[in-house]
Amino acid sequence: MPRFIVPNGTKRLLSHKPTSLYSWRPSKHCHNISRDISRHPQNTASPTAALSFPKPRHIIPVFSQPTSQRGAHTIDSPSSPTLPEPYSPPTSGILSRLPKSWVPYAELIRIDKPTGTYYLYFPCLFSTLMAAPLATPMATPLSALGTATLFFAGALVMRGAGCSINDLWDRNLDPHVRRTRHRPLARGAITPFQALTYTGVQLLAGLGILLQFPTPCLFYGVPSLLFVASYPLAKRVTYYPQFVLGLTFSWGAVMGFPALGVDLLSNSSALSAAALLYASNVSWTVLYDMIYAHMDIKDDAKAGIKSIALKHDADTKKVLTGLAVVQIGLLGAAGMAAGAGPAFFIGSCGGAALTLGWMIKRVNLKSVKDCWWWFVNGCWITGGVISLGLGVDYLIRYVQDDKTEAGDD
Repeated sequence: MPRFIVPNGTKRLLSHKPTSLYSWRPSKHCHNISRDISRHPQNTASPTAALSFPKPRHIIPVFSQPTSQRGAHTIDSPSSPTLPEPYSPPTSGILSRLPKSWVPYAELIRIDKPTGTYYLYFPCLFSTLMAAPLATPMATPLSALGTATLFFAGALVMRGAGCSINDLWDRNLDPHVRRTRHRPLARGAITPFQALTYTGVQLLAGLGILLQFPTPCLFYGVPSLLFVASYPLAKRVTYYPQFVLGLTFSWGAVMGFPALGVDLLSNSSALSAAALLYASNVSWTVLYDMIYAHMDIKDDAKAGIKSIALKHDADTKKVLTGLAVVQIGLLGAAGMAAGAGPAFFIGSCGGAALTLGWMIKRVNLKSVKDCWWWFVNGCWITGGVISLGLGVDYLIRYVQDDKTEAGDD
């Protein structure tokens, strides 16, 4: 707080400290002044002149904190947070190695934050490993690996396109959210037209990758663009945009089946497995994005952005637990439909139960840093154990199939 130097002429009036608001009485000195004024009105221009307070000579503010840590004071919030820091060009990581003119475009697709790419990729990997034993003949490990690699390229490109579309929708909202105010469109580093053109290039690249898969994949893949475009809109009209994001990010849980030549329309077991796996991934997406949404919960409320975290802030961990139960239940049902063995149920389902339970118990939803840590690492922890269980189950069945064919020969 500032400290003021009190002029000498006011010290006598201020020296009489009242004991309470209601027990204050004017001092004797004040009564004498008022009587002098009433007796000699002609000698006094005004009560203020009679008091003849000298003008303060100067005011010296004294701060207990350095300027960099001092709070910004506003009419709306006298103790509001420190003024936002201006944008600083990246000095480390992949962005610092790019030409300056490329940096805004790399930031637009979040190339320095690949977690979203991994979350988009894992459903593709799950479906590839689950579909491989159902292919006729059974897909070879080399074929499954090639398909998974192609899916990763597609996830990388399409995640960038999704981020670009999201930022185009949110370019007027992002400046009001602490975490997003330095995004390229929000700070004016690139124009909406430039971002739109860049998005078109990414979508064409995604189409080129999609055409490398069997033709049926084209008919399964294109409809997902409707969800990609509608997710940013959902944040404005519903408290459950995470569900729309789940429909988008989980689409790869279906794509692995036609990618390995499994006809979903003629194979009812494969269709059931794909549908259940897709639903399981939707639940997983809502779960991890609910934790992610807690990082922006205060700014979202001010900006009018809706999220499941805002709607169920008081019961978040109960909701997360319910989502985890649904995810694991649907995952197990998908394995049963696909004829999976013990390795899948122990590794994938059991591992997911342990890792999700650990995350839900440990995450501190009031800490932005903790929410970010679990969002980033939970991807690999839970996604990794599910993939490991599916991979081991596939390899066991592949070896058994080889032995069966050798016995028939």
